[in-house]
Amino acid sequence: MASGWLWPWMGLAWLLGLARLGALPLTAGPRDEVQAAALQRLREVFDIEELPPDVLPRKKPPQFMVDLFNKVADANGITRAPGLLEGDVVRSFEDRAPVEQDRFFFDVSAMERGEQVLKAELRVFKLRRRRVARRADPQHFCKVEVYELLDGRSNPQKKNLIASRLLSLYSEGWEVFNVTQTVSKWVGSSNSNHGFLITATHLVSNRIEHNLVAFAKGQGNLQESRNALLVLFTNSNKRRSSSFVPSSTKLNPAKNDALLRVPRETLIIKNSKERKSRRPRAAAAPSSKSQVTACHRRELYVDFHAIGWSGWIIYPSGYNAFYCRGSCLFPLGESQNATNHATVQSIVHTLKLSQDISTPCCVPDELKSLNLLYFDDKENVVLKNYKDMVATRCGCH
Repeated sequence: MASGWLWPWMGLAWLLGLARLGALPLTAGPRDEVQAAALQRLREVFDIEELPPDVLPRKKPPQFMVDLFNKVADANGITRAPGLLEGDVVRSFEDRAPVEQDRFFFDVSAMERGEQVLKAELRVFKLRRRRVARRADPQHFCKVEVYELLDGRSNPQKKNLIASRLLSLYSEGWEVFNVTQTVSKWVGSSNSNHGFLITATHLVSNRIEHNLVAFAKGQGNLQESRNALLVLFTNSNKRRSSSFVPSSTKLNPAKNDALLRVPRETLIIKNSKERKSRRPRAAAAPSSKSQVTACHRRELYVDFHAIGWSGWIIYPSGYNAFYCRGSCLFPLGESQNATNHATVQSIVHTLKLSQDISTPCCVPDELKSLNLLYFDDKENVVLKNYKDMVATRCGCH
């Protein structure tokens, strides 16, 4: 079946088997080399250029990103419904400016080459004003303005107005400003990124007062949960590789041949009982009955802890990718979700009209996307959507 959309799923299943080589009959040297190559390719499947450091549970993700993950995905990371996420990547950047400064600075250098910014939001938490206004003071609102700083001096003079709005002095909560145009410019030219400045102005006197409005900016559990965030919704514009055989630059042809002879049963295929024991299980010889089992879906659990990624992946801890197994013998029933082409192929094979025609293949007939919430190598929290990662239905093709 010439369907490129199956390659990410098929390649993942193959790589997971090589990541756990307890049953592979190779010497210690080649086995380690194969395992390293397999894990490298697994990182490419998940678009991870450099493995992030282990930051969990020391560092907590922004609550906004956790809530966004729960909105678009279930507990296993499977997408709830298409169209809930704008783009396929959401990146959050924490404020890196010193606490004592009024400006906000976000290092967006973690953006990947070719990544397209669809929307950028500056999220700041406005604190409630504590000082009670005098009865004679009718001032209850102020004008808040967000500026792009055009230089990096401590007391900046050059700035460009991005957004403004009226806010109540005595309200408290998150304020979100659209800064897409400015951040897109920063991504294209990092030297132009000097951060944001937020000012508050009296409506009556039309003068800026630094203590008129305060935004959360500091340390401590409560304060850090309210610190400013820059959130970018982007498209990665990446195409998955259609080849999952390790490169000949890492493995010589003889070792590649050994890889291609790896039994399929050495994949990390775990049912519920195997996940509890977490012990590698040798492949059992298929019985005559199992050889004629109709095409169906089986469990293929991906355990991020077993792979060694649990120190930086926030959610989920693992997921069930599933895989398809079984025969596609004539006659093909409705439960086998066979295409017309597969039905004809099975008839030709059964009638032996051609010696070169095999039975149709049992493959994923429907795939869903997976969402990962994780820390990148700069400890920014990223929500990424990966297409065609979970087999939800099998069929004969």
